[in-house]
Amino acid sequence: MKKLVLVLKTEAFDRVDWWIEHLTSRVPNLEVRHWPDVGAEDEIDYALVWKPVPGDLKRYSNVKAIFSIGAGVDHIFVDPDLPAGVPITRMIDPNMTLRMTEYVALHVLRYHRRQPEYDALQRNREWRELEQPHAGERTVGILGLGELGASAARALVMLGFDVAGWSRSPKQVDGVESFAGEAGLKPFLARSETVACLLPLTDETRGILNADAFAAMPKGSAVINAARGGHVVVDDLIAALDSGQLQGATLDVFEPEPLPPEHPLWVHPKVTITPHVAAITDPRSSCDQVAENIRRVEAGEPLLNVVDAAKGY
Repeated sequence: MKKLVLVLKTEAFDRVDWWIEHLTSRVPNLEVRHWPDVGAEDEIDYALVWKPVPGDLKRYSNVKAIFSIGAGVDHIFVDPDLPAGVPITRMIDPNMTLRMTEYVALHVLRYHRRQPEYDALQRNREWRELEQPHAGERTVGILGLGELGASAARALVMLGFDVAGWSRSPKQVDGVESFAGEAGLKPFLARSETVACLLPLTDETRGILNADAFAAMPKGSAVINAARGGHVVVDDLIAALDSGQLQGATLDVFEPEPLPPEHPLWVHPKVTITPHVAAITDPRSSCDQVAENIRRVEAGEPLLNVVDAAKGY
């Protein structure tokens, strides 16, 4: 019997019974053990994890593969003692991709149609029409053109926006102007009135949304971060909002999470907060990838969506 340890460390993933139901329905002869009640550690064949405690995964001496529940794997690579030679995969799930595309499109449209400003007018009971350019006159930038970023970019192109993307290396998405590398970052920011961050969090991308980045964007721009909290330098963001360099920020991710109740972002009038819900992993669809990768391991076939440990994604 194959044995999988399910490591779900946050309230966002507390539906353990739901996960076990869908995993066992897809993988014959699978026994799922929920952390921390893992039993004999050397019996574990697979680990499906979100934010495992550093040092925990090395206990499973016979583990064949580690599966991230999310699209990101930074929560795994913070562990300096990962078991050597064990493949790590990230989740690429059409359901998750669609949810992220919805989130980005929703908030790009909010800023494009000036909804935060209309909300303020409503609070003041003020009836006033604001100038409204059409989508083709609005420049949008997507930081990160991986699976999630490319999907969001394509959706925004279909809505008529002038869309650009930035990535570590050049990537081509139909209808999207491509920028790449350090040399391409500031030109990308300079042409983007709304920037949505969907990058993986690595040493190179940590703090990428900082004072220099905000200054490079057109005055009155907006920022959407649905990637990781570590991408944003919060003090720089607040300063840019207070100065008027940025008109607003929509933030779904933070360091730390949950965001402490006393944090100033909660009450900033130009900030919209959501609690890391832009693209929730749904076991009804994501367990298909887990099941397929277990089958591939057992058959000696290459795994889906293996991450490059050197790159961190």
